[in-house]
Amino acid sequence: MYSLFSIWILLLFNAWLAFAGHSFFKEIEERKIDIIKGINNYPMVSILVPAHNEEKVIERSILAILKMDYPKDKRQLIVINDNSKDETGVILEEIKSKYPNENIQIITTDARTGGKGKANALNIGLRYATGEYVVVYDADNTPEVMSLRYLVYEIINSKEYGAVIGKFRTRNKDANILTRFINIETLSFQWMMQGGRWKKFGICLLPGTNFIIRKDLLEKLGGWDTKAIAEDTELSIRVYGNGFKIAFMPRAVSWEQEPETFKVWFKQRTRWVKGNIYVVNKYLFPLPKCSGPILIDLLYMFLESFLFFFAVIFSDAVFILGLFGIAKISLPGNFLVIWMLAYILFILEISINLTMEKGEYNLSNFFLIVIMYLTYCQCWIIVCISGIYSYFKDAIFKREHTWYKTERF
Repeated sequence: MYSLFSIWILLLFNAWLAFAGHSFFKEIEERKIDIIKGINNYPMVSILVPAHNEEKVIERSILAILKMDYPKDKRQLIVINDNSKDETGVILEEIKSKYPNENIQIITTDARTGGKGKANALNIGLRYATGEYVVVYDADNTPEVMSLRYLVYEIINSKEYGAVIGKFRTRNKDANILTRFINIETLSFQWMMQGGRWKKFGICLLPGTNFIIRKDLLEKLGGWDTKAIAEDTELSIRVYGNGFKIAFMPRAVSWEQEPETFKVWFKQRTRWVKGNIYVVNKYLFPLPKCSGPILIDLLYMFLESFLFFFAVIFSDAVFILGLFGIAKISLPGNFLVIWMLAYILFILEISINLTMEKGEYNLSNFFLIVIMYLTYCQCWIIVCISGIYSYFKDAIFKREHTWYKTERF
């Protein structure tokens, strides 16, 4: 009964957020924004790109950033070549020499001065930032031409916003079935958990890339937490704690590369679980260190990572045992019917999210949604177990945080 109750609560909550995200989507579609005339005085922005062994993707990303439609004299590009052992540095110097009129700074660190993870690399770059606002892109990101304008437009028109996040899309979604699953997952997350939460609670979480934040706020907060693996989520908590909001502007689009093998995906997702546990432990235990909607979000993160995780395992076991008649369920009504209704609700909420992206809600993706819960989603059980084990193992042995970079293709 516990597992059914937990699963249904989360599914209904997510379905509610999916409808809220759809409502927000319609508002964005109807909203009139003159992105050219809408910015009277262009603020200086500093763009930070942390890079650690990124020779496969860095050139394409930097060139996309340079092509963004924003005044050259009002943007500063800072690339932190953080203890790279490949040709990242050589590629960056070649780009800098080809574009002498661009304000490009390359900061190169070694094992002594850097190499301690993304958060530390961003803090190093922040020291050189001269802009009023700081923008962050991961080294595999290729932002669209107008994306920076949308971020700037949104943040300068509201004093409530400490940061504004954009939307990211999967550049290699057609590589294989894994990347197609990831594409569906990321689109659903953004419209449901970013758009839906923004619509209903006025909160979003920084995604780690494709966002803009006030530099004075960032400096007041002391930059990024170098102990945090999910440095974006951790920073989000402190932004709200200082009385600011984080807004969602889905017209600011950046394309990123996703894992193409299960091994790389597994390592990346395990790191995310470890990062979320760190944030929950830092701000929720032994007593909550925040309040309001962000506290609700932390509780949701905790419930999803632990209680719902065990509920899914139990539900799967009971379903399989009941399906083969090995165990009988003493519940009112037919357990399999109740399980199937939950499964249909899952398909419905994911489908709603895909309707908001042109060309994504098609027969092929619908088939993937149908099999997604029974395949891709079940892999999260293994990820959660690995993440929880790895987090406590690191805590016991007091391991120093170093770079973990998603392997590029």
